[in-house]
Amino acid sequence: MVFCFPTKGSCYALTYNTKIDQDNTAALLPNGKLILSVDKDTYEELGLQGRPSQYSGKKILRYIITIDLTDSGFHPDSKKHNRVLWALKEKKPLEFDFLLAWYNTGAEGSTLMSYFSKNQIQALKPKITFSTLRDLQCPVLQSNELQGKPDESCSTEELFEWLGAVLNQVSLDNKSSSFLSTYCCPQPNTVVEKAFLCTITGFIIPEKIIQLLEQLCCYFGEPKLAYWLTLTVHGFADSPVSWRESEHGFHKGGENLYNFVIFRNLDYWLQMAVGTHDDCPP
Repeated sequence: MVFCFPTKGSCYALTYNTKIDQDNTAALLPNGKLILSVDKDTYEELGLQGRPSQYSGKKILRYIITIDLTDSGFHPDSKKHNRVLWALKEKKPLEFDFLLAWYNTGAEGSTLMSYFSKNQIQALKPKITFSTLRDLQCPVLQSNELQGKPDESCSTEELFEWLGAVLNQVSLDNKSSSFLSTYCCPQPNTVVEKAFLCTITGFIIPEKIIQLLEQLCCYFGEPKLAYWLTLTVHGFADSPVSWRESEHGFHKGGENLYNFVIFRNLDYWLQMAVGTHDDCPP
C-alpha cells in the first residue's frame, strides 16, 4: 500500500484512532519515510532496526522505527524490501486505520480511491464551521514591534495567549464573579464590531495550507478595515512526528501547532509551539 505513492508526488498517511502513548502508531511522510512508533513487545517481534523513544524514561517501553521507502536499495526485488514486508505482514502483522492524502499536480489516472478500491476506503471532506464574534476586544499590533511597546502595541506572546482565549471561548472581561478565568485582553486593545472565525477540521496537508495562506493574503488586495488576520494550524496530538521528522510525544496534551499573523502590508509573524515531549521547532 505505502510503497507505491511516495515516488509519485507527496503522499501522507497517519494512523487514526490510535494513542501515541498507548498504541502502536505510524505515519508516512511526504519525503517517503515511514515512521513507526511501537511498544517494546512489538519491536522485539518485528525484528526491524530502530531506536528507543527519547521520551521512554529510564525503562524503555517504546521504540521508533524509520523505513526510507525511497532508498535506492529498497525496491520490490531487494532483500531489504522483502524483509520489511515479511516483518509487517507475516511475522508481526500490524493493522491500522489510516487517514490518507496524496498531492500530485500532474496526476493522471490513478488516485487513492481507485488504488484502494478493493479495500475499505471512504472519501472524507474537512468539516468547516463559521461564526461571527461581535464586539470583540482585540490587541493592537504593529508588525515591526515583536516585543510590543507600552501604550502603543502588544507583543507576540500577548497575542498568542489572546488567540488561545478567543478560540476556546474564554471571557475577556476579567469579572470578579468569574471562577473560571481572570484573563483579560492585553493593553492596548480595540473593540471590533464583528470578527469572522472559520474552523476547518480534517487531515489537511501542507500544500492546502499554503493555498489557504495565499487566499488570506489576497484578502488585503481590496480596501479592508482589518489591520491583521491569523491562520492557526494544529497538528494531530497522537502523531508520531511533529516538525519534519522530530519525534512527538503526548505528555499532557500532545500540543504541536503554528500560527501565522498576516498584516495589511503583508508582513507576517510566524509562531510555533509544542508540548513537553517534543523537540523545539526548527
